[in-house]
Amino acid sequence: MDEFHRDLLFLLHDVARLLRVDADKRARLHGMTRAQWAILIWLERQPGISQKELSELLEVEPITVARLIDRLEARGMVERRPDPRDRRIWRLHLLPPAREVLHEIDDHRADMTRMLTAGIGEDSIEIMTEALLRMKATLTQEAHASRRGADPTDTEAREAV
Repeated sequence: MDEFHRDLLFLLHDVARLLRVDADKRARLHGMTRAQWAILIWLERQPGISQKELSELLEVEPITVARLIDRLEARGMVERRPDPRDRRIWRLHLLPPAREVLHEIDDHRADMTRMLTAGIGEDSIEIMTEALLRMKATLTQEAHASRRGADPTDTEAREAV
């Protein structure tokens, strides 16, 4: 049984799941969803992103993003602006009321980080962060290689990415 509890893939999945559950509860306290919070965070990081680009980042269907944006727009937090070069594309921008919510989200994220890292030394946190960044880079390279039809185990192809 100890072997099961120390399984890296299971642990990564379970920690992520528990973080999502906690974030869901926190978002509900503000009458929002974790998905809406994610949209606000992405729009803060990438103002003017299109709905399609945002759906790709969130790994959801464009219609799902459209509905979430509808709700955020109704709350006065987000606005759609037409793309100056392509009238079929809507560019998404934050409005002032979203800034207040983003401050609250930042506070919650800081609380979650403190909770998650309680009892873990700074050196261990740094090592863990670097390891997770390396894992993410590897998985990203593998995904790009498979989209191009390359063999993801081919070291030369991975290094070229």
